Amino acid sequence: MTDRTTAPEFQAINDISLIEPRHIKLANGCNVFCFNSGGQELLRVEWIFGNLRFNTSKPLLNQAIMALLTEGTQKYTSAQIADKIDFYGAFLQADYGFDHSQVTLFSLNKHLSQTLPMVKEVLTNAIFPQKEVDTYVRNQQQKLQVSLQKNDVVARRVFNKALNGDTIYGFAAEAAEYQALNRSDLLEHYKQMFRPDNCTLIIAGKIEEEALGMINDLFGKSWESAGEKPDTTQPEVARSAEHLYYVEKADALQSALRLGVPAVNRTHSDFPALQVLNTVLGGYFGSRLMANIREDKGYTYGIGSGISSLKYSATWFIASEVGADVCKAAIAEVEKELDLLKSEVIGEDELALVKNYMLGSLLGSLENIFSHADKFKNVYFAGLDLDYYKRYTEKVKAVTAEELKALAGQYLNFDNFYKVIVGKY
Repeated sequence: MTDRTTAPEFQAINDISLIEPRHIKLANGCNVFCFNSGGQELLRVEWIFGNLRFNTSKPLLNQAIMALLTEGTQKYTSAQIADKIDFYGAFLQADYGFDHSQVTLFSLNKHLSQTLPMVKEVLTNAIFPQKEVDTYVRNQQQKLQVSLQKNDVVARRVFNKALNGDTIYGFAAEAAEYQALNRSDLLEHYKQMFRPDNCTLIIAGKIEEEALGMINDLFGKSWESAGEKPDTTQPEVARSAEHLYYVEKADALQSALRLGVPAVNRTHSDFPALQVLNTVLGGYFGSRLMANIREDKGYTYGIGSGISSLKYSATWFIASEVGADVCKAAIAEVEKELDLLKSEVIGEDELALVKNYMLGSLLGSLENIFSHADKFKNVYFAGLDLDYYKRYTEKVKAVTAEELKALAGQYLNFDNFYKVIVGKY
């Protein structure tokens, strides 16, 4: 009988292995990466497109296209698309991201002959009906009006703009920009973006040769690129010279804080160690910021930090909402915690706890074949390979307290931080 009075023996995580995908090319040269699992008769297919270069005169095109993509094609209305996908127990979704946007289909293998053609129709024959465009504009303007009443939303918008300027990362939509959306611009942008030379397919699940044949017939043999390959580079980030932003709201009970500094993304050799340092600071529930500002001082319900790794930018940020009357005190405590990381080495027990938490979280995130595909996307679109996770794990395990102290001195100078306060200060 198991003795439940004794905790299980501690086991260190020594290795994290990821599934290597099969790489094939469709007839038109489109790259396909296959993560095959012999489990359930389910397939997830993702068509991933690079966003076109950000245009400040037409800033909403990338995200508007993804929102309206399934709202009607030459053959089907939005209702017909939804009904057919639902009838076969499938799920179709279009998602916008800063660097890439994607269309995702979940479907049972036996229904792929019906669901895949619907995706082809969406990717090649979307028409963006004017009625749907008008509805989208009206809904987004209403949502924006509501969102701008929330301090944390305003803080995030101001913060992103300060650090990323007139780029896709810094853009924050205004009502007038929604009103300026034009159907003809959407159609032109769509035709430039949705083409095989700007597409990568990631397939995960029980992959049968019959399914690959259907995908090649629909998205390889009968889908061609015309003209020059689209420009998916992004403008260089130009950060604001101003580092302090205060948006006063006289009746605020809480103030939203967004503090941060430019950082490095996952392609940089410092990134794994910085993730350890960030976890100590504010990356999990037992972090120093939580222990001090929530548990000890009671200034907030929650505070956290993170490193946003994007293709052309990266930001180390701290975010919280604190009582309006303790806003200055909370910021002072944040600075205190940063100074401690720069002046004192992290204790052995705390560092061991954080490393085990990070490695355990990484291992726990690989719960199924879809998770392995997601991890692959992170490195593939950053120009890295799957060995990255081996190097990442080794660096997390090997980094010392002295190295983290040196990195804190290099990256966490509070004078260099951008500071956004929305509410009372």
